Amino acid sequence: MANPKLLGMGLSEAEAIGADSARFEELLLQASKELQQAQTTRPESTQIQPQPGFCIKTNSSEGKVFINICHSPSIPPPADVTEEELLQMLEEDQAGFRIPMSLGEPHAELDAKTGFRHVGLAGLRLLTSEGQGCTAYDVAVNSDFYRRMQNSDFLRELVITIAREGLEDKYNLQLNPEWRMMKNRPFMGSISQQNIRSEQRPRIQELGDLYTPAPGRAESGPEKPHLNLWLEAPDLLLAEVDLPKLDGALGLSLEIGENRLVMGGPQQLYHLDAYIPLQINSHESKAAFHRKRKQLMVAMPLLPVPS
Repeated sequence: MANPKLLGMGLSEAEAIGADSARFEELLLQASKELQQAQTTRPESTQIQPQPGFCIKTNSSEGKVFINICHSPSIPPPADVTEEELLQMLEEDQAGFRIPMSLGEPHAELDAKTGFRHVGLAGLRLLTSEGQGCTAYDVAVNSDFYRRMQNSDFLRELVITIAREGLEDKYNLQLNPEWRMMKNRPFMGSISQQNIRSEQRPRIQELGDLYTPAPGRAESGPEKPHLNLWLEAPDLLLAEVDLPKLDGALGLSLEIGENRLVMGGPQQLYHLDAYIPLQINSHESKAAFHRKRKQLMVAMPLLPVPS
């Protein structure tokens, strides 16, 4: 629910935001035009055929699960950081590193088992092959990154962990964190084509310079969390707020005005006050806390601009 104080921001306070706001507004308008142009000149998704990589085996409450780790040059690579830099980011619980992945639909397969069974009265044994039902998922990453991952146990385990958590989120699964790699089987079943976004969504700006802290806020006060904004569509603005110190939404407060987003954390751990030079439909805005990513995710529909 919007806070009336936020909606009634005075002119002097708006002017104090300064040139950073103007640059940000220009970026927003430019990204909106690029998005509209991309939507009219290009299809929303592109079909790719991932190439096989390796296969891991785990299980869920419903039975065996195989995850085919595949690759495609059409998937964007992650940020080019060294393993040492990435390890430091993870140790500091930073949520800024992303590995782009395409998570395919589940497909039913048969896990063939070979064994012997007795036949006849002479104790003869016949070699047989029996199939047991299982579920397989295809997860694709960038091809260059996959080749780099082949030479790094650390990156391989990181990709497997992120892929497993991504499948759990997308398909509401509970997968066993224990897994083993299939030595003589690069994939289970057949790898299907996948649809990926034709063009990456236009990233607007990491708002490190656009916070407007309340007057007199002490430097040693609440931490300013990292905020990402992007236009998912010309009439929809999305936000991610990184909150690595929190395990849930308990104690969080969020107020959205027509052009302000204010968030407070429990025990004054965090405080965010961001001016957004767009007309937000605060009544239709929604927010949710992503426990695994430790992020507050906010969807803000935009009001039409008066002609």
